[in-house]
Amino acid sequence: MTYKVCDGLTEALLYFSVIFTPWAFGTTQAWSVWTMNIICYVLGGLLAAKWTIRWLTGYEPIRWGEEAVVENFPIEDSGQRAVRWLTISLAGLTVVILAYCLTGALNARATWFPLENRFEYHDSISWLPHSYDCPSTWNGFWQYLGLALFFWSARDWLLGKTAKERRRSNVEDRTRDEDVVSRPRDPGNPEARFAVSEAAAVSHAPRVSTRPGSPKWTLPARLRRLLWFLCINGALLALEGTLQRLDGTNKLLWLVVPRFNQTAESQFGPYAYRSNGAQYLNLVWPVCLGFWLVLRKASIRTPHGEGRIGEGSYMVLLPSAVLMASAPMISTSRGGALIALAVLPIASAIVFFAARRERPLIRAGMLSLFLIILGFSAYLGWKQLADRLQNMFVDNLSNRAEIYRNSRAIAQQFPVFGTGADSFAAIYKLYKEPGQTWEAYLHDDWLELRVTFGWVGFSLILIMLSVALVRWLGPGGMPGSWDFVSLIWLAMAGCLLHAKFDFPFRIYSIQWLFILLCCVLFCLSRKVAARS
Repeated sequence: MTYKVCDGLTEALLYFSVIFTPWAFGTTQAWSVWTMNIICYVLGGLLAAKWTIRWLTGYEPIRWGEEAVVENFPIEDSGQRAVRWLTISLAGLTVVILAYCLTGALNARATWFPLENRFEYHDSISWLPHSYDCPSTWNGFWQYLGLALFFWSARDWLLGKTAKERRRSNVEDRTRDEDVVSRPRDPGNPEARFAVSEAAAVSHAPRVSTRPGSPKWTLPARLRRLLWFLCINGALLALEGTLQRLDGTNKLLWLVVPRFNQTAESQFGPYAYRSNGAQYLNLVWPVCLGFWLVLRKASIRTPHGEGRIGEGSYMVLLPSAVLMASAPMISTSRGGALIALAVLPIASAIVFFAARRERPLIRAGMLSLFLIILGFSAYLGWKQLADRLQNMFVDNLSNRAEIYRNSRAIAQQFPVFGTGADSFAAIYKLYKEPGQTWEAYLHDDWLELRVTFGWVGFSLILIMLSVALVRWLGPGGMPGSWDFVSLIWLAMAGCLLHAKFDFPFRIYSIQWLFILLCCVLFCLSRKVAARS
């Protein structure tokens, strides 16, 4: 019972976080960031409680992708061992990067006092990570600690099976046992081991349809519920931002005039910086499109599924995807619009290829969908966006050129350990030339990561990202079709590209969503139904 309560609280907090992070003005203020930090710490505490219950009671919940045990033989092939090592490696890297940030905070080289506009220097060990802004690095450490706890707590919850899925597993286990009972059981007998391995593979494969052309899997229930929250919330966010832009108000959510970017044209929805709103929605709409595609295929394989494109509650995802894909262009964010326009044809190609066996009328409807996106966007935002695109090189990308030049000098002076996590705003004051504007963000998250973490921390983070992205190629985990995973990859690739000339990862809500998608990818596998 206690374990079930912990699992339920984890689910509720994840749903709350999906809604809270964008609507709390993008989680850009200290109060909202610390609200999320506390939520993440609670998620970590719930995860620790679940681990403790498992250890003390011996309770082993039925989970997606764990090795099978048949007739006391644990079944784990070489691919599953590789995945297990990937999980251990990612956990180890998580600890290492947190220790890296903590060392920089404890081994601070300086503290910046912004009200006095001065640095106070301290003794530090030069061959260890160190920070030139101790308070900012401490804030960064607490934030990254929360995000790490959130990742592993969300992964643990996602891999758990619902009661319905557990009942289905029990039925499959009984069928498997009946198949094994007549086999030889001598542990040294190769035939016995083959029988056990074969039965385990059958028991862990998801149920499939026998209808021609039907998909071999659908998404687990917990992931479906989480994606529903994410997609509907994103659609409402895009709708609110569009209405706010049409209204012309300069108050975020019609409530607050922000400290910076006080004109309506520079804002979008709850985000004071229009580009951040576009970045968030560019992360969501390809995922929404992939989710629709998965549910669409799943509906076809049902006993009464006729495949009509208007059937099913999942159809609400299509207008949601249209609205979210249009919003970056309506926001007049140059980067957001260019990323959306770059992602759109690739997403279209993935959807058309995945639906290549659909009827021509349905594929024509899908083509109409993408034309609607372009037409709706052009009608509401193209004029202002076109003017901004023409001035892109006249204004040197809003004077980003001088920021990049100054920041490269910082990266060259601190190449190994950087200047300390989240210390850019402080250290930039020392490198800007007289008369130049002080900048809190570098507008290039890749370069800022090198400046603050150095090549050591930068490499660790890249390895962690790579591990999360390639996990799908291994066996075990939750079933995930190639088209759904490809659209998640596409959304993340768009955000990573945008990060080269803006700062999406300096905004908590975007950073949190990106880590959530990494968590989803780290739970999915293409090989679950390999024997189906």
